[in-house]
Amino acid sequence: MTRDAVIAEAKTWLNTPYHHQGCVKGAGVDCAMLLVAVYHAVGLIPPIDPRPYPHDWHLHRTAERYLAWLEQYARPVDTPQAGDVAVWRFGRTFSHGAICLDGTQIIHAYIGLGCILDDRGNSALSDRPVQFFSLF
Repeated sequence: MTRDAVIAEAKTWLNTPYHHQGCVKGAGVDCAMLLVAVYHAVGLIPPIDPRPYPHDWHLHRTAERYLAWLEQYARPVDTPQAGDVAVWRFGRTFSHGAICLDGTQIIHAYIGLGCILDDRGNSALSDRPVQFFSLF
């Protein structure tokens, strides 16, 4: 599977409203389930379901639940390529993920905005610690 296939699939989720634990294209998705749906659709991960997870777990716990799931399927990289994952720290843990496009563009599902095309350098994410992972 190519990186282009990841990007093409991610783009089909654009404009899907944000919904905690949602995974229905056009109806509702959150950042975790966006990653699950896209990488499964292109054959990079098996069908998995990390739900249930509390909406605010990252504010009250220090366990890296998001990273623990991601590290089962991806390896850390210093510089992301198209199709890789970016994960930002919110609260106590790394708890918000996105799919990297070329340069600094990303696709992610953000509360209040839905699944959007964004720039990690110009968004509310730019001042947060970030890590990158590759499934390839």
